[in-house]
Amino acid sequence: MAVTFSATARYKAGEHVALFLPCYCDVLFPYVGQAMVALFSRLGIALEYPMEQTCCGQPAFNAGQWDEARTLGARFSRVFGEYQWIVVPSGSCGAMARGFYKYMDPESPAAAVGTRVYDLATFVFEILGRTDVGARFDGRVTYLEGCHGKRELGASAAAKTLLKAVRGLDYVELPNIDECCGFGGTFAVKYPELSVSMGQAKCTSIAQTGASVVSSQDSSCLMHIEGLIRKSQPSTSLQFLHLAQILAAT
Repeated sequence: MAVTFSATARYKAGEHVALFLPCYCDVLFPYVGQAMVALFSRLGIALEYPMEQTCCGQPAFNAGQWDEARTLGARFSRVFGEYQWIVVPSGSCGAMARGFYKYMDPESPAAAVGTRVYDLATFVFEILGRTDVGARFDGRVTYLEGCHGKRELGASAAAKTLLKAVRGLDYVELPNIDECCGFGGTFAVKYPELSVSMGQAKCTSIAQTGASVVSSQDSSCLMHIEGLIRKSQPSTSLQFLHLAQILAAT
């Protein structure tokens, strides 16, 4: 169920924007949130961070525990209900809020609030109307597409356009970019052998690019691939950076 964004929605100066930070970023990759704050500060937008936010419910939804997922969705709607714009550095969590709340219950408050959730790339490119965000990053970069960001949110073009506009950045397309990296959240836990096999295929594609940096909108996908590469190549110089980190660089 792909989500389409409004082509007419535009941010107006002074409107409140909330940062919706995925659980794994909060716990494992806090510098992604820091990069979001730095980037939006440069763009003249002060992000607000509701401290009461918790998991959006995606793991429960994927596991078929929809009652638990609805409970977390209801909490999400209460915590973020006052914000007109909600930005998340994750395609998967963005898809949960924007698409799957509606799928579970189209009349719920969560479904209504979910329509205000945007992944980082879509918000900057479509809502702010920005391509050049004033970033500079020297290096050859390839882009690891998360399945939810691509298939549910249609955020691929926006993310790659933003990367290509970064000064000093040499963008190289990842071979077989449409293929899943094998993480898939609970999928990697339930089917580890298949997950590893898919991840190794992605590692092979990355090696073919000659890139020095792998970027993505999903820290979870980066974590999966980085773990596989560092296990087989402990001394690798390859970097794994969220899109926000590159866009925040100067």
